[in-house]
Amino acid sequence: MPLPAELTRCIYLLQHVTLSSHTFELLSFIWQVMDPSLVCFILFTLIGFVVSFSDNRHHNGTLHYDYCVLGAGPAGLQMGYFLSKAGRDYIILERNSGPGSFFNKYPRHRKLISINKIHTGRRNREFNLRHDWNSLLSDKPDLLFKRVSSEFYPPAEAFPVYLSMFVKELGLKVWYGVDIGRIRAVQSASGRSYTLTDQHGSDYKCSILLVATGLWVSQKVEFVGSDLVEGYESISTNPEDYKDQAVLILGKGNSAFETAQSILGKASRVHMLSSSPVRLAWQTHYVGDLRAVNNELIDTYQLKSLDGLVEARLEKIVIARRKEEGKRRSGGKKREKKGQLYLTLNKYIQKKEENSPDVTGEELPGHHIDNFPMRKPYDRVIRCLGFRFNFSVFDSSACPPNSENAKGRLPGVTAWYEGKNTPGLFVLGTAAHSRDYRSSAGGFVHGFRYTARAVHRVLELRYHSNLWPSTKLLTTQLQPWILKRAGEASGPYQMFEVLGDVVLLRGSHCEYMEEFPLQALPQFSSLSGHEVSNHGLIVVVMQYGKKMIDYLGRSRAETDWTKAWKSNFLHPVLYFYDTLPTEEEMKLRPHGWPLPRPKAIHHIVEDFLTEWESPISHIQPLRRFLEHCVQADLRAFYAESCFRSSLTHRKPPLFCQQGYLKQQGVPHSSRLRQHVHDAGLSPTRRDAGTSGADPAFPSYLAPGGASMSSGLKLDF
Repeated sequence: MPLPAELTRCIYLLQHVTLSSHTFELLSFIWQVMDPSLVCFILFTLIGFVVSFSDNRHHNGTLHYDYCVLGAGPAGLQMGYFLSKAGRDYIILERNSGPGSFFNKYPRHRKLISINKIHTGRRNREFNLRHDWNSLLSDKPDLLFKRVSSEFYPPAEAFPVYLSMFVKELGLKVWYGVDIGRIRAVQSASGRSYTLTDQHGSDYKCSILLVATGLWVSQKVEFVGSDLVEGYESISTNPEDYKDQAVLILGKGNSAFETAQSILGKASRVHMLSSSPVRLAWQTHYVGDLRAVNNELIDTYQLKSLDGLVEARLEKIVIARRKEEGKRRSGGKKREKKGQLYLTLNKYIQKKEENSPDVTGEELPGHHIDNFPMRKPYDRVIRCLGFRFNFSVFDSSACPPNSENAKGRLPGVTAWYEGKNTPGLFVLGTAAHSRDYRSSAGGFVHGFRYTARAVHRVLELRYHSNLWPSTKLLTTQLQPWILKRAGEASGPYQMFEVLGDVVLLRGSHCEYMEEFPLQALPQFSSLSGHEVSNHGLIVVVMQYGKKMIDYLGRSRAETDWTKAWKSNFLHPVLYFYDTLPTEEEMKLRPHGWPLPRPKAIHHIVEDFLTEWESPISHIQPLRRFLEHCVQADLRAFYAESCFRSSLTHRKPPLFCQQGYLKQQGVPHSSRLRQHVHDAGLSPTRRDAGTSGADPAFPSYLAPGGASMSSGLKLDF
């Protein structure tokens, strides 16, 4: 029930006190039977009592929390969920009036390019997250983005609606309207902390600061005439405003092509300029590159319909107006429209008045190169160069350095997403994309929802002594577990080559840890709390091939399991190490490799259906590799075979040791025999003289090049 306006204003004065929905309903009832001023007096008195005696957050006007999450976008809310689930003392601070405010304005043409594939033919929730690029992780199976939109490329307006639903249904602690203008680090006897100051001068002190502000400051390049350029953030989105106009767009990313696509049907011509050629996402496998949903201008360029793409360094161009000349040139050419803009180059500019927006005819490129591709004037020049991180709110004590990649637009972070030189300050979401810039999905919701979980696991060990979650398996269970993860896990699938599963070998058993940051492998023990034994470890990674090929050509896919290492599309790769790689080895790893050279490596051949479950191509080669790593026979046996082996061998196979000899196993039965016969798996002959051969080994495996001593052991 909504509260009356007078009481709402009264409660607004107490904005730093969190009231439950039941409290609001009670106050609304009291309001109906009591004088409003008396209700406010009672409210102030009760809350003052609670603050004085049970809430120790306030100290000298400063609010204290263990964790401050800055930003209520998808990354901030995702971390808020993990902190809330763990029962931690946290608050999420958001400068706007609702969550996900970036999406209230961007993308400007209101279509998201994140996949919302609702129908996959599967009911496996983990598998379906591979094709749901908008939902956040939670323990509520129905708290998914598909509740607010069923469109494959959803409207941008749907995302704030989903995030509001996420906050409400999970009861996350978010304060809106808190605009943090300064962040500083404070060193004291109790350790390092961070103090955040808002627009009202209120301070928030926290031991751990989690920055999830995203990228919202427009990226700009300074050049002569850059003040004549319109910005993506402020252009008109009405195509009619570009009717019969020549438009030059600076940039060739998705925002640039999104803008171009919206005006193709109205503008007379659209040219696009940037320092590098177009990178297509379906070629690079990087979702931040140009997506097919936005690339219609490539058609009109290649089919010669007035639009085009050009490469040039923005720092070397000049955007200017042409000076009025005393005499009109001879010839019948139409005079250009007044106020049109010309593109020229720095090297053609003669001595001129400082900051003058005008150039002469001799300073235009057409005067020097008569077929210069951009010699004609433009009615508008639009800047679409993306966004950068807002460093301005950090003072020198708390500011992470600029990243070495992405032109310094992002903060530099460690492999576990802690700011370099800023201990206790972690960067989440798009702002942390420097770790996998142009290589994986860490800058997007379907990627950073998993890196946020990884950061939370690091925090749980460092500050609460909770080990990285692991599953203890018998070594004989390792193969099916790896195949299960390869076939359904969404984290390593989306964050390929960045997050991987780590298997700690312990002899007869192993520990399986999911989604560990691969680049932090040298610090594995200190970040996870688990030690590596002398049996070594296996790292399971999803990765693409490294060879540049024609991804639509006939030879684009590899189907031969004996050449699995040539796989071009996403496939599982297992790295076996007898000891943890060192930081030096990580730095010197081969170019393009996610990890250093291992003691042994195994590629599971790519699969068209991404279902790695075929007995010849997937299962058998994996088992042989694992047997090499653990130095044990990992075949499965029926109880009768285990019994016979126990009588004839000093050391029965591991499967028998961990199953049959512990009164477990698969019993022999006539029904099972009949089922195998009906399925066509019965042998056509027996070769008892073949050493190590399985007499029930399916005959169809031999032509496929399979070893006759491999596959499941089926003794009848």
